[in-house]
Amino acid sequence: MATLSQAEISRALDALPGWEFRDEELRKSFEFRGFRAAIGFIDRVAEVAIAARHHPELCNRYNVVDVAVTTHSEGGVTHADVALAHGIDAVAEPPGGD
Repeated sequence: MATLSQAEISRALDALPGWEFRDEELRKSFEFRGFRAAIGFIDRVAEVAIAARHHPELCNRYNVVDVAVTTHSEGGVTHADVALAHGIDAVAEPPGGD
């Protein structure tokens, strides 16, 4: 799997509000009402990541979860990372407005 060019990453970011490209990773911070909501998000991200067989880096600070996605084996961002970012955004809002 080849890494994306800067132009391809820029186009991908147009469809990924709040995400940025830094240090060869796609990154976004998600803020929630509290710790339980943040952990619920992490659980939902885990399900997406397992299904994709591609795993993000997650860092939780009380109600904030920082997410970074990259393909370490390729040394940068690939289509798999863009797809995972979209999947993560899709589960950012808890079902039923948790």
